[in-house]
Amino acid sequence: MGTATGGLGPAGELAGWYAACGRDLPWRRAGTDGWRILLSEVMLQQTPVARVLPVWERWARRWPAPSAMASATAGEVLREWGSLGYPRRALRLHECASILAREHGDTVPGKVDTLLGLPGIGAYTARAIACFAYGQRVPVVDINVRRVVARTVHGRGDPGPPSTRRDLEDVDAMLPAGSADAARFSAAIMEFGALVCTARAPACDSCPLTECHWRALGFPIYEGPRRATQKFEGTDRQARGRLMAVLRAAHGPVARARLDVAWTRDPAQRDRALGTLLIDGLVEQTADGMFALPGEH
Repeated sequence: MGTATGGLGPAGELAGWYAACGRDLPWRRAGTDGWRILLSEVMLQQTPVARVLPVWERWARRWPAPSAMASATAGEVLREWGSLGYPRRALRLHECASILAREHGDTVPGKVDTLLGLPGIGAYTARAIACFAYGQRVPVVDINVRRVVARTVHGRGDPGPPSTRRDLEDVDAMLPAGSADAARFSAAIMEFGALVCTARAPACDSCPLTECHWRALGFPIYEGPRRATQKFEGTDRQARGRLMAVLRAAHGPVARARLDVAWTRDPAQRDRALGTLLIDGLVEQTADGMFALPGEH
C-alpha cells in the first residue's frame, strides 16, 4: 500500500472515503483535548462504540479534566463505569488522573514514552493519543488496522496472531510523510476496518480501494493460526460482573448474602470471583464484614 495523500493511491482513497463516510464521534471533533481522547481510547478497548458513547459523554461532562476525576473516589468512578466491562480500566483511569493532575499540570502528555509510564496506558493507547490528540506521525495498530493490512498488503483474509514489531513496521511503512496526513490516514484505516473491511462480512463490493492483494488473489481462505477467542457466558468474568453490579446499585456496603444471590450457579466460582475482586482493589471489605466499592464505607 502506497503513501499517496491526494486523489491517487490507497492512502488518498482511504482519506477521501473517511471524509465522506467516517462516523461523527464526539472524541474525533476538532478541539477535543488529550484527556477526553485518552478516556475514549481506554473505554474503546474491547468494547463497541455504541456502548462507549453514552458513558464517555457522561464522563466528559462530569470530569472535564484529570483533577476533577482525581477528586472523586475510586468507587464513584467505578459506578460511572457501569457495565462497560473490565472495570480495572476504570481504576487505572482514576490512578492516571491523579498522576496527570499532580505531575503533568492537569494535561495529557504528547510523547509516547511518557504516556507509556501512566497507569493503564499500553503501547496501542499511547500511540493513539499521540496521533489523534497531538497529530504525531506514529503507527497506530488495532485489530481493524491489522485486518486491513493483512488483506490489502499481504493477501490474507485474517491477520492471525499479533506481532508487535511486524505490525508496527507494516503500518509505519504505509504512513504518509506529513504528520497531519499520517494522523488522518491512521483514523481512516481504523474506521475502514471497523465499517467496511470487517471480520465476518467485508463489504468488498463497495470497497473504495482500487488495489487489494486479497481480492486480486480471489479471496483465498485463511488457514493459518488465529487469535484466541474468549467466551463470556459462565466465566469468572461474568460472575465478577454480577457481583460488581450489586455493589454499583447499592450506594454503600452490602451484606455477603446480597452477593451470594447474584451468582448461584457455582458457589465456589462466586467465592473465587469475589476473592479476585478484593485482590484487584475493585471491592473492599469493611471491619464488620460488609462489602463495598473502594472508598465507599
